[in-house]
Amino acid sequence: MIATAVGLLVSFMAIGIPVAASLALLGLALGEIYTGVPLIRAIGETSWNAGADPIIVTIPLFIMMGEILLRSGIAERMYGAMTHWLSWLPGGLMHANIGACAMFAATSGSSAATAATISTVSIPEMRKYRYNQPLFLGSLAAGGTLGILIPPSINMIVYGILTETSIPKLYLAGFIPGFALAGMFMGTILVACLFNRRFDGTRIRSDWQTRIATLPALVPPLLLFLVVIGSIYAGIATPTESAALGVISALVLAAVYRRLSWEVIRVAAEGTMRTTALVLLIFTAAFFLNFVISAIGLTSQINDFILRLGWTPLQTMIAVIVFYLILGCFMETMAMMITTIPIIAPVIFKLGYDPVWFGIIIIILVEAAMITPPVGVNLFIVQGVRGQGALNDVIVGAAPFVIAMIAMMALLLAFPDIALWLPRQWE
Repeated sequence: MIATAVGLLVSFMAIGIPVAASLALLGLALGEIYTGVPLIRAIGETSWNAGADPIIVTIPLFIMMGEILLRSGIAERMYGAMTHWLSWLPGGLMHANIGACAMFAATSGSSAATAATISTVSIPEMRKYRYNQPLFLGSLAAGGTLGILIPPSINMIVYGILTETSIPKLYLAGFIPGFALAGMFMGTILVACLFNRRFDGTRIRSDWQTRIATLPALVPPLLLFLVVIGSIYAGIATPTESAALGVISALVLAAVYRRLSWEVIRVAAEGTMRTTALVLLIFTAAFFLNFVISAIGLTSQINDFILRLGWTPLQTMIAVIVFYLILGCFMETMAMMITTIPIIAPVIFKLGYDPVWFGIIIIILVEAAMITPPVGVNLFIVQGVRGQGALNDVIVGAAPFVIAMIAMMALLLAFPDIALWLPRQWE
């Protein structure tokens, strides 16, 4: 049954059927093969249930907030400030890439939006100051992934819905690992540039007067972060309401910078609808597939199979990490989360692992999937903004950062409190 499911899914995607359609077709095929019950009649109810949770409203709201920020000029000013504060380090502007991605991630729940926004601003600077292109592009692809680890995060919301885990606790759990991973990315750049000076570019000279003068450019993202995240933990707003407050705040900031117009609103709304439709279509198809998988008994078979192996919890967790690293090379990340978490998470929880901690591990694995070929979405986003050269440059440049992600997961396995300390303080 497992072999049939995997074989059909790979076949559907190999012949170019879109992800959402592949998941729905797989559900229909498994229902026809393994049960005589017309499971297709449940597709209406499962579709309704997939979109009925009020927390799902946060997805289009966070997407729209990122769209508005993308067009308001805030990211450009923020990147300019980061260049003056971080360019003195070996690796120069590549550190500014990571710093700007980390700050933008704190105002946008999307990895794709983070990668696209910072790449648009920084790639012209790469050419101007003659940086090693693979490592520079890799830092953008990897830095963009911080958009789903540093709160707010759309993927954390999806995980919270699928596992009935507290989203505020997941947000708290993402802070320390998120900024620690950003530091590890910068450490990777530092080591690479000290080891081989050719990776570095021409340094931007700056002084303290200039750095202090750029501080106002860092205020808008910090204000947005305080509005979105602060309102949740102050008890003023729910996660859904905080996302709405974020959109309103982004509109106000765009107006303050005189970048708000009907054209900006129209383009932001179109981008929001396009991305939301893609995410929710995958979400709906995956919910139907999960219903079919449960109905035919595949979920219980997988659970029994894993438990019968007799592995220790650590061995099982390492096997799960390897599984996701391999799967992430071939499957779209949102579909990967929605189709696998309902099956794997119950097994992991039975072994005694904390749902919040496991959520952070999953998010880092999804980050890795975004920069591993052949379907790493951030690789294509950065290459698309670059507009020339070979995709292989981005792939090669992103490889060291995948190693940093694996090191971060090893630290979380050894020291779970890296993720769990903050949620525990909130209880």
